[in-house]
Amino acid sequence: MKAKHLKPIVFLACLVPLARLGGKAFNSALGANPIQVITWSTGTWTLVFLMLTLSITPVRKLTKQYWLIQYRRMLGLFAFFYGCLHFTTYIWLDQFFDLHSIAKDVAKRPFITVGFTAFVLMIPLALTSTQASIRRLGKRWQMLHRLIYVTAIAGVIHYIWLVKKDLRKPLIYAAILSVLLLYRVVVWIMERLSRRATTAPLAGPITRSIVGE
Repeated sequence: MKAKHLKPIVFLACLVPLARLGGKAFNSALGANPIQVITWSTGTWTLVFLMLTLSITPVRKLTKQYWLIQYRRMLGLFAFFYGCLHFTTYIWLDQFFDLHSIAKDVAKRPFITVGFTAFVLMIPLALTSTQASIRRLGKRWQMLHRLIYVTAIAGVIHYIWLVKKDLRKPLIYAAILSVLLLYRVVVWIMERLSRRATTAPLAGPITRSIVGE
């Protein structure tokens, strides 16, 4: 019930960064380099929504607020939405759809290459985010959607390589992502140890019986 009532509010909140950016553009308040401002803003919010998406699982498990899972798809799709705006800003406002220049940029500039990779990996995640896709793909859906880890890592590397000098902000994202990934590794190890612990007592008597005979 909580999720049902809060969803419209969360949806509108996710549009606030775009509304602010649109307001600045309307009032000619994007500064001397508006293209750079739009590029940085949309790229930053892509990373923010990726981090929020990855935060849902640990937060809901640690706080036992399991209804939070209902927001994960929305947040993931907003990450893709802002990623599309970021990419569109680059190919349209920055490169003016010059495919030769874009291809050259992707091939020769590492931060563009890794950023482009991150965006491309988000496409199948967005396209298969529906319930129909979950039913159709079955277990393969979960395997496919692990690409979000690669996407997030590539996104952070893209930010670090772009900034080069003042690494404080990109390193904050790197730290947050490291914690989120470390949590998943720890949970995976604990689950494996737990499974071994539950199967070990069953194997012990059987082994002794065979040896005794």
